[in-house]
Amino acid sequence: QVQLVESGGGSVQAGGSLRLSCRISLYIWGRCLGWFRQAPGKERDRVATLAKDGRPVYADSVQGRFTISKDDDENTLYLQMDNLTPEDTGMYYCAADRGGLRCDFTFWGQGTQVTVSS
Repeated sequence: QVQLVESGGGSVQAGGSLRLSCRISLYIWGRCLGWFRQAPGKERDRVATLAKDGRPVYADSVQGRFTISKDDDENTLYLQMDNLTPEDTGMYYCAADRGGLRCDFTFWGQGTQVTVSS
């Protein structure tokens, strides 16, 4: 059974930082990986992704503030979040694809809550 386990969420004040981690029970090299978030009453949105070649793509709202990275040896995905704002509040999920040709996010974690107060 594939497992993705997020950690690192919490409550911070605006302007603060958090670093999320996602431990994945798969070899992650060559996979599409990503972080998504869901605010209360809203749909789940893409925050940042890594393409199969490792190229990062960010949502406009987090560009310049968030950094996605990975450690292939540890099969772990990270999201460094700086200069947080209340609009960043939500449940953050990590996801991984099946490793095929297409970048489909099939495997998901249970999420970690991030709360940013003004």
